[in-house]
Amino acid sequence: MTLPTLPSDIKVDEKFLQLLVNTPSVSGYETSAQHIFKDYLASYVERINTDVMGNVFATLNSSGSPKIMLAAHCDEVGLLIKYISKDGFLYFYANGLDPHLLPGTFVKIITNQAEILGVIGKKAIHLQEPNERKKVVQISDLFIDIGARSRKEVESLGIRIGDSAIFDYYYARLGSSGDVVSRCFDDKIGVCIVAEIMKRLSEIQHDQISAQVIGVSTTQEEVGLRGATTASFQVEPDIALVYDVDFSMDTPHSQEKYQGRAKLGGGPIISIGPNMNSKVIQLLKETANDLDIPIQLIAEPRGTGTDANVIQLTKKGVAIGLIGIPNRYMHSYSEVVNLYDVEAIIQLSVEFIKRVKE
Repeated sequence: MTLPTLPSDIKVDEKFLQLLVNTPSVSGYETSAQHIFKDYLASYVERINTDVMGNVFATLNSSGSPKIMLAAHCDEVGLLIKYISKDGFLYFYANGLDPHLLPGTFVKIITNQAEILGVIGKKAIHLQEPNERKKVVQISDLFIDIGARSRKEVESLGIRIGDSAIFDYYYARLGSSGDVVSRCFDDKIGVCIVAEIMKRLSEIQHDQISAQVIGVSTTQEEVGLRGATTASFQVEPDIALVYDVDFSMDTPHSQEKYQGRAKLGGGPIISIGPNMNSKVIQLLKETANDLDIPIQLIAEPRGTGTDANVIQLTKKGVAIGLIGIPNRYMHSYSEVVNLYDVEAIIQLSVEFIKRVKE
């Protein structure tokens, strides 16, 4: 789909973002998306490499100090095929998904041979007993219908136990205020931000940057922060900025008193709490103020459920800053973020890195 030109004050490479989010990358199956990240940055950085977990590391100013790690995870929530019935229906595991959203959705099963369309089915409401209609649907009661009539026919298409499946929903503009919608902005929007920061840093005179900067697209965050655990041990950063989506509390039924005040288009969300380093947070605030970038503050009393958790505790410890991207409808097939927020986060991060001295 051809997209109109973005406003001049949004410099994000939307074609790259669109390609990244449209590429399947269920946890443990991130290779295709990681290749896109690698290819995009290959000509802008000094070195790019991977590890056994599939993390991708892009390095700039390799002789600089201190060492700053930028991290975002490229894996997305999705489905894992666990059983094929004799009648040709596929049953699945789902990670972090709201069962209410699943019935009737289009999915694609990713095989070694092709991507195969299916639809998630359940018992029709007309056939349910009154008490069934009041219950939360269980994942075990759902199945994928690909139009097959037997297990043999399913297997003839190359579908196997352990194949992943994604929602068959893709990137699009939403309205005229900079909002965009896609499945899996959690957290490919963060990966896009890391890539854009690295690209813009590469265009700055080297004497303006003291730090060594390693941009990392991590894997398997959704199943236990696994990629970030090994990546941070390899990098051994002094400072890390972690980018992940956070809740936008500007929709009906949202209650700010429980999560805090944050909205689409309101700017970067800066988390404050024991997972984060106070000096990093102070410099982010000062930089945002100098650039006239509005920020939104969220208190996090414990761990954050992001890659920041494990990076902070690497070896001798890491000074963490967690920057959230306001996001509506998290872990659904239609997440919404705002490109003005994305652009502001990139600009804030680039200037922050310029201000960090040995």
